[in-house]
Formats: sequence, C-alpha cells, structure tokens
Amino acid sequence: MQILKSENKKSSILPLFAVATFGLHLFALLVLTFHWSMLEQFKQRLTPQSLVQLIDGRAITVDPKADLERHPETIRRFVGETMTLMLNWSQQQQPKIVWEITSDLVANELQTKLQSQISPTEDLSKGTENVLIIQQISEPTRIAEGKWKVEMTANQIIFTNSDKLGRSTPFNKQILVTAVDQPTTSLPNLPIPLNLAAYRVGEARLKISNICEIKDQNCS
Repeated sequence: MQILKSENKKSSILPLFAVATFGLHLFALLVLTFHWSMLEQFKQRLTPQSLVQLIDGRAITVDPKADLERHPETIRRFVGETMTLMLNWSQQQQPKIVWEITSDLVANELQTKLQSQISPTEDLSKGTENVLIIQQISEPTRIAEGKWKVEMTANQIIFTNSDKLGRSTPFNKQILVTAVDQPTTSLPNLPIPLNLAAYRVGEARLKISNICEIKDQNCS
C-alpha cells in the first residue's frame, strides 16, 4: 500500500515537472528573441539610412554602402575631373602650382613618375596654354576590392602665341583608381578656386594609383 502511494505521488509530479520545463524553455526563447530584436535596433542606429535627394526633387532613403564601394559614375567623374584639373595649365595658372594642389589626388608612390610624365617643371611662356579634351571614359572594371580600372580617350591641345589653332597630342590611357578611407585633399587658410575644385573632387575618397598606355597589357 505504501509503495502504491509513492508511485502515485511520483506520477503526479511528472506532469508538473514537464510543464515547468516547457515554461522555462519558452521564457528563454522569449528572452533570446528580445535580445535579437534589441541588437537589430542597435545595429540600425549604428548604420542609419541616408536621405538622398534626387535631381527631380524626390527624396529616398538608402542603406549605407561599405567604405570600399563606389558607384561607377562616381569613379568615372572622379577620373575625368582629376585629369582635367591636372592637365589644364596656362601662364596665369602655372603647371607647378597645378601639380602642388592636385597631387594629393594621386597615390604617393605614383606622384614622382606621374609628375615627370604630365607636368612640365619649367614655367610656361606668355601665351602658352595646355587644355585636355576628353572624348570618352569607359565603364569601370573592378580589378580587386576597392580597386577599378577605366580607359580614357582624350587629347592634349597646346596653344601658343605663334600657334593659335593649337597642336593636338593623343592622351589615351588606362587609369587605375583606388578607394581610400578619408577625403584626399584639404583646404588652406586662403584657398584659390583650384584648391576648392580639388577639395570637391577629393570628397569622393578615391585616388589614382596608376596610369598606363592604353595598350599596356601589364597595367597593375
């Protein structure tokens, strides 16, 4: 009789134990769900969406891209504006000054090589002017994370007092571009228009890392 009572007591406890265990598991699941939702909200606060105002007046919100991501048109515009700034000189805007202001848009290891290729060291004589005319910049080709290559078709035209029509030289190049973490240029205390233009271009957080001939198979 005593054994029967003990067995009945155990059998009545088992359902209670099962219910209690299920309740604990449910509570733990609710806690985990709550923590997950809090982490998601915290993540969204750390990476907020950005408001973008479109040219037609509409406004949209977009998710932020990774630091090394750039829109193809941003890359093409950076290349076009950088090369235009570097290769437009005159007697009033000497090439040495142009190079000093725009060289921050070029990777450090390329600066010496590029200056010797595109920027004369002597002052331009009166009436001399160099103008870059760009015909085409190709769509960027990704060559690595945060690195792209474009092909640019252009002409350099040099005007002098004795040659008002100008002498045209092809400037067809492969141009390699690399994403960087910070804007590449800064403004001096008394900026001139070229400083302001270079600063605006540098806000794309890109740098030219190499320039090669258009048919160079080893441009890297």
